[in-house]
Amino acid sequence: MSRKIRRRKLLRGLGVAGVAGLAGCAQAGEDTPTEADGDDGSGGDGDGGSTETPTETPASDGGTGTDTGDGGGSGSRTIRVGILMGVTGGLSELGPPIRQAAELAAEHMDSESDAFTIDYQFEDTATDPNTGISSAEALVSADYPMVAGALSSTVTIQTANNVFVPNGVVQCSPASTSPQLSDLEDNGYLWRTTPGDGLQASVMTTVGRERLEAESTATLALNNDYGQGLAAEYVSAWEDAGGTVQNEVSFEPGQGSYTSQLSSALQDQPDLLMIVGYPESGVQIFRDFYGDYSQDFCDIVVPDGLQSGSLPGNVGNSMRNVWGTAPSSTGPGRDAFDSMYQEEFDSDPSESPFTAQSFDAVAVLALANAAAGENDGEAIRDQMANVANSGGETVTADNLAEGLEMAADGTEINYQGASSNIQFNDAGDIGAATYQFYRYQEGGFEVIEDIEYSE
Repeated sequence: MSRKIRRRKLLRGLGVAGVAGLAGCAQAGEDTPTEADGDDGSGGDGDGGSTETPTETPASDGGTGTDTGDGGGSGSRTIRVGILMGVTGGLSELGPPIRQAAELAAEHMDSESDAFTIDYQFEDTATDPNTGISSAEALVSADYPMVAGALSSTVTIQTANNVFVPNGVVQCSPASTSPQLSDLEDNGYLWRTTPGDGLQASVMTTVGRERLEAESTATLALNNDYGQGLAAEYVSAWEDAGGTVQNEVSFEPGQGSYTSQLSSALQDQPDLLMIVGYPESGVQIFRDFYGDYSQDFCDIVVPDGLQSGSLPGNVGNSMRNVWGTAPSSTGPGRDAFDSMYQEEFDSDPSESPFTAQSFDAVAVLALANAAAGENDGEAIRDQMANVANSGGETVTADNLAEGLEMAADGTEINYQGASSNIQFNDAGDIGAATYQFYRYQEGGFEVIEDIEYSE
């Protein structure tokens, strides 16, 4: 078969600096990765708009057009994947690199495969559930049978319930960590390549109790699915570990001052304050904290949603009393992914959370599509665990194009990701993960060590 010849798409045009001006990945109002949970929120800013990246080979629609075969079998055809992520709103700082990683996976498979064209379309959620629903509907209307996203947990839950599940579209989030995703009645259409907050809460508790030697804690959490879900898991884990929980305070995104909420959370002088949110509100929260309290007042622990190298500079403080945890990327395909990302964007993906998970989300979806043999949501859904869980020929970022052809030929494959050895449980969740334990300092943050944790 002759090799396809297509011009390389200008991914560098979405460089971290440029994309940050376009969009950012979070939930409504402010959702991280861990949303960014990176992504949960209620609010957002603007409607983001959509960007479609064309391929030179026309896309198929549904399971027809250039698709050949129905249930495997190699042959030149188009794999169609939507990318739904918040690059404006609460996740405007965290979202763009996650989007880049998703598009990198699509571009890599498209350029390396002789047998498949990867057609993708990006839609911005603005980290807002209502905008997310409209953007999800645009992807469904354009006949995309599978979607990588969203980032914010709130957006992911709303788009799953209102758009993707009713329309039989497979959804795989790289950043939504809310425990609620595990219990949705999703008919098997919702998956994620990032661990849920139950694991992160346990890691944060271990850090607080054993590393920081704290007996008492308080929480200050964003009022959305991400913030409230993680805070509840953390409180439960802390009490199970024999510690005392003093005050549990919520906050709304985008406020001009958080002094009142901080005063309520800190009134009993806890050893450790846990804050869940996104950089958009985090900057003001920390400015208010250091305006009224010293670094010696208490230690603070934050999750991935507040992992940002620019935070100390924006706050105007070294923040050395702030520690954090975030899903790390230690999968077999990590080195290959790092090299690809560095070459394409001249940036280290480890400096941004959920980039490897985003690459993996697109990769798993594409492999499941190839195994299904058609652009059909139900058929793709039924192949998701088959191409990822243990057994079969190993596929990593190094040999993704070959993996597509093996899957299409009916060969049993095992995708081992850049973020982790992807192992889905019955809820479509990842049951084990490695977390970074990091500390803020002048100019950014320093990763102290990786901590492995499993259910």
